[in-house]
Amino acid sequence: MAAIEARRLERVFSGGVRAVDGVDLEVDEGEIYAFLGPNGAGKTTIVRILTTLLRPTAGSARVAGFDVADEPAKVRRAIGVALQEAALDPLMTGRELIRLQATLHGLPRDEGRRRAEALLERVDLVGAADRQIGTYSGGMRRRVDLASALVHEPRVLFLDEPTTGLDPVSRKAIWEEVAKLNADGTTVFLTTQYLEEADQLANRVGIIDFGRIVAEDTPGRLKAQIGRPHLEIKLGDGAVKRAQEVVGRFGRPLPSKDGAVLVELERGAAEIAPVVRALDEAGLIVEALDLVEPSLDDVFVAKTGHRLEPAEASEQPE
Repeated sequence: MAAIEARRLERVFSGGVRAVDGVDLEVDEGEIYAFLGPNGAGKTTIVRILTTLLRPTAGSARVAGFDVADEPAKVRRAIGVALQEAALDPLMTGRELIRLQATLHGLPRDEGRRRAEALLERVDLVGAADRQIGTYSGGMRRRVDLASALVHEPRVLFLDEPTTGLDPVSRKAIWEEVAKLNADGTTVFLTTQYLEEADQLANRVGIIDFGRIVAEDTPGRLKAQIGRPHLEIKLGDGAVKRAQEVVGRFGRPLPSKDGAVLVELERGAAEIAPVVRALDEAGLIVEALDLVEPSLDDVFVAKTGHRLEPAEASEQPE
């Protein structure tokens, strides 16, 4: 039995905005599935439908074997949810929050206390357990929200952009915890804007753009579909447009990235020297170049025609 399945799922908002446009989805039990896409692509809307927070306009979805529209209470008992914008009471302590969640899920008091202590240790918040959440850093808030989502030992865990805005240390800590949870048998449905996050964690990746899934497979197979390496060229004079015209004679030009000119090369390293000679003959100064093997970034460009540009991390290390 699939942990998550959706058939021709749609959600249309007022004004005719079609946020989800006929999505078919199947996630196996014990899998980490990553939804990759920019803001506004439909990722969060789908999560809200699958977690019973929003009814679909059309189509159907089942989570843990239960219909999200007809059996929402059963779905909620089977899932854990950590949304991007967690509504955490800043005046509560971390310990109080997790114990409250245990009570709301109907756990006996002693069992709730036991699980709260175990989860605080698991997410490395024992030392801050009696501090008010309002004093927590962004990474700590994400970890306590994750712990509260796990208090009833859900079969399926939904994480909506769990590391957006976190510093690299906090992001790595969340990744490690997600991997541990999955190793223990929890199915994880993860939405993200971070290519590395999807590549590191996911068994399968779905790329969503304008409400539709445009590609879906393992990270390795998706990258193999692209196949060819590309050359990244940084110029001393910033003449990107002229350089694109020159390198276009050697392969398929790709959208510029951080001011660098990108071109896909059929024969890889064998074509570097001719490209450099052509740029030199055109009077263009090459400051640096790098031959890059296919990545999920390349897959995203190939499938959508544009680059994924996530928000930069803004939090300072804890």
